[in-house]
Amino acid sequence: MKFRYLAAAAAAAIVLAGCSPAAPSGNAPSAAGVTTVTFRLWDTQVAAAYAKSFAEFSKQHPDIKVQLNTVAFSDYFTKLPLDVSSGTADDIYWLSSQYFGGLADSKKLIDVGKELAPEVPAWVPAAVQQYTRGGALWGVPALTDGRIVVYYNKDMVTAAGVDPSKLTWNPTDPAADTFLPAAQKLTKDATGKTADQPGFNPGAVTQYGFNAARDLQAIYYNFVGSNGGTFQAPDNTFDFASPQGVQAFSYLADLINKYHVAPSAADTNTNGDFSRDQFLQGKMALFQSGTYNLKNISDAAKFGWGIAPLLNGPKGRVSVVNSVIAAGNADSPRHDAIIQVLKWLGSEQGASFVGAEGAALPAVTAAQKGYFDFWSGKGVDTQYFGAAGGTDTIPAPAGPKFGAASTAFEPTLNEIFAGRTPAATGLQQAQDQGNAALK
Repeated sequence: MKFRYLAAAAAAAIVLAGCSPAAPSGNAPSAAGVTTVTFRLWDTQVAAAYAKSFAEFSKQHPDIKVQLNTVAFSDYFTKLPLDVSSGTADDIYWLSSQYFGGLADSKKLIDVGKELAPEVPAWVPAAVQQYTRGGALWGVPALTDGRIVVYYNKDMVTAAGVDPSKLTWNPTDPAADTFLPAAQKLTKDATGKTADQPGFNPGAVTQYGFNAARDLQAIYYNFVGSNGGTFQAPDNTFDFASPQGVQAFSYLADLINKYHVAPSAADTNTNGDFSRDQFLQGKMALFQSGTYNLKNISDAAKFGWGIAPLLNGPKGRVSVVNSVIAAGNADSPRHDAIIQVLKWLGSEQGASFVGAEGAALPAVTAAQKGYFDFWSGKGVDTQYFGAAGGTDTIPAPAGPKFGAASTAFEPTLNEIFAGRTPAATGLQQAQDQGNAALK
């Protein structure tokens, strides 16, 4: 789960260390009679909302101060394991499902399910399930994505006569595939020719139709799931090199390299924000993403835009739904204060600040109304993030060594998206690399 937003805000009475290394929790400054709890996260917009939330928390708990430390997402999961092993990790820190298992197994996290049992029913069940391991819940569900959707440029789809809510992709039946022809009509070169017209120049694209890319959350998990495939088996080993997986990855690679309706992998493999920026600059018609980009688009888009449901596939609209937890550092001497902060985060009042500003969708169920009300007030229809966008899901990344495994197989996926390695051989190689890293 990304939650990487652009905007930043001042932190009022709470210290907000923007994009800097987190202060070691053992060195957190404390006034007389006041315990300082440090909290590491990677998102500046949510940090700004948290600052307001914790200002209220400190009014109700004057003996506890919360210091927010933001660390750039690109460095976050490189620094965190080092800090945990050296004893300098923050008192509370955000975790995604790819990385929490190892920390839980090594007893580095507080068992929140035990400490805050009465609060657990108030949290999104899917998030609770995602972060339950060995019968224990290892953090307070902080944010959840909802379903993946398709943001679209209204002028572009209108000019091309495309209805983004009725697009179906199909890797084996061209007659059933309405998405590829639409993406071709939405892709233009410098002379104005579309990708389905003779003389189209793929080396001079000025408007892309879609954001096919090596993007786990927004793109390839959903394509694999919508084609009836899975990414991991129940034992967390990888099984994406199935016929359904090969078809999905081949289709995506062809969108980039054969049909040229999506940006080059040379741009997107190493820059996860390239497609988003193309969309915001009015150079892309359809941008498949999640709630984590809603505020970015609302704040930065200078054109009319809308939200359509996730692309339909052979097995329907199958989305990954991911969440983030706030985990307590089990090695910290500030255990009691940490529990108070986590309890606040898991309460309707504590989580309401994030939803009320539209920064992210809280994983506290009662606090979600504020998020939807915020966007409704701006005229944004958010229904497709929920059940209106479908109910079928593909499980989010899981397992204590998923991070190491993805590091092992991503270079091979890069080659597939670049068109240098066929999906049939590349996926088997990537799957073997990932499973080897799990051992």
